[in-house]
Amino acid sequence: MSFQTPRSIEEMLTAIHKREYLMPAIQREFVWGADQITKLVDSLMRGYPVGSFLLWDVKPETAQSYTFYEFLTNYHERDNPYADKATVPSGSGTTAVLDGQQRLTSLNIALYGSFAEKKKYAWWNSADAFPVKRLYLNLVDEPDDEELGTKYDLRFLTDREASPADGEADKWFRVGAVLDLANAGPAIMRELEQRGIAGSADAFQRLYDLYEAVRVLKPMNYFLVTDQDADKVLEIFVRVNSGGTTLSYSDLLLSMATNQWQELDAREEVRSLVSEINSNAGRQFSFSKDVVLKTALTIADVDVRFKVTNFTQGNMAKVEAAWPQIKGALLRAATLLQQFGYNERNLTANSVIVPVAHYLHLRGAGDSYLDSTADAADRLALQRWVTRSLVKRGIWGSGLDTLLTRIRDVLRTNSTNGFPVAAVEEAMAAVGKSLTFDNAEIDELLNLKYAGQRTFSVLSVLYPGLDLSKKFHEDHIFPKSRFTKKKLLDAGVPLDSIDDYLAAVNLLPNLQLLAGTANIEKQDGLPAEWIETAFPSEDKRATYLAENDLDGLPLDLADFTSFFEQRKQRIRTRLLAALGTAPGAPEDAAL
Repeated sequence: MSFQTPRSIEEMLTAIHKREYLMPAIQREFVWGADQITKLVDSLMRGYPVGSFLLWDVKPETAQSYTFYEFLTNYHERDNPYADKATVPSGSGTTAVLDGQQRLTSLNIALYGSFAEKKKYAWWNSADAFPVKRLYLNLVDEPDDEELGTKYDLRFLTDREASPADGEADKWFRVGAVLDLANAGPAIMRELEQRGIAGSADAFQRLYDLYEAVRVLKPMNYFLVTDQDADKVLEIFVRVNSGGTTLSYSDLLLSMATNQWQELDAREEVRSLVSEINSNAGRQFSFSKDVVLKTALTIADVDVRFKVTNFTQGNMAKVEAAWPQIKGALLRAATLLQQFGYNERNLTANSVIVPVAHYLHLRGAGDSYLDSTADAADRLALQRWVTRSLVKRGIWGSGLDTLLTRIRDVLRTNSTNGFPVAAVEEAMAAVGKSLTFDNAEIDELLNLKYAGQRTFSVLSVLYPGLDLSKKFHEDHIFPKSRFTKKKLLDAGVPLDSIDDYLAAVNLLPNLQLLAGTANIEKQDGLPAEWIETAFPSEDKRATYLAENDLDGLPLDLADFTSFFEQRKQRIRTRLLAALGTAPGAPEDAAL
């Protein structure tokens, strides 16, 4: 390993775009965020050291045995989060980046590319959820966020956001455009003149600092590894990646599997499967590659822990051999969870898919299992177990590997005659993961709020007869829009009752699951009015009232507190029957 002559940022990025530098498959995915990229550029503009890089001189005879990837330029969290596979021509070698991939990719995005991440609260499949942004430097103003600790105001903006409004200074300079400047003197002055800010000494200094950092200074210090022994290179890689954004064991597993699989490309297969599970067939989930890999280890019947000692060639061969079955089981499990009414917003523990997929694999369930009448009772038993495990606190948190291993052991010997609920729950209880609920836990559930993490699951426990494969909304029985102080007073609610109304409107006793279309039609109608319109026949009206614990309750706004307390007691009785008994007890049938 030898120290090489330092290079400028421009020189390093030019080498990347000439495909002289590639990433070995043992590298993890790009994980830096926008703030990390801007801080890196800020540090370089201030002349700060940004650490050394470690490169691997891969000879032609070695290069053909491994998989390499190009550097990501235009990052899109949904549509383009991963780098493309590179082709190394036969008889050619390459230079692989062992340490510094995150920094080099960040600089590549900052100068040549774009960054598109999901807007907060936006739906994953929304057309405008991922605005494409490029890195800009504010030539006029100081940073307005002292907490960032930056000297320069660098931001990822859409081109529209960077365009000046009428009468405003053209202050946002696209960082990548510094590569187009002919020099650091007259060219900068012409750029400032065109923007109408030539008289600003600060603007000149900021653009000059950017020019110097990218094109003149040589902060890119790097060492070159020449050893062709892959085991030694892997050891170096693991050691140098112990800092920064931590290399997870799942990343390492996926990287090693890519080199150890004989027929399939592990990284491409896992990437593709994650995308298909999350987005295809109308699904909206956020399963990670960690969950996919954990399921793969479970089904392949190897140690489920993400430990380096488990990443042997023999274990990876088992995973590759079982991959078609793993893929099919996960896709069917995701479809089942969707049919149970879950999505990325209300599935509170993604790890629940692991035993579901393993069970489907063990019983050889095909696509027909998802909707066959013969399997309806088994699907219902599985749904009830999934829901109970999501309602109970702490099931899928700490001790996950031990829990998954215990459940796997039970399923391997008890899956012939359907999902073995009692045996699974017994094994869970043995490791401190009991699915029984006491009175205090039931009372806690009664205080769940609208759109809370566990609210959907509890409502689905309360009213199990709903076909949750259709779109259902959490709905306020008494509409929230009626619950403002002014509207309540106008409706004749006494002033001393207002706080009680406002405190209760978003809590579980005022919530139900309502089909999407019905919820839209209901809008802000009071329950007494809406029920009369929505269910014109007395029989249908009576059925709806009974199924939703509304029969005989006051449904006018003046009697809301009476309604709330009465329905709270009814729900409590249901929850005690559904959740508060030991597995296998007669009351369990109420679920």
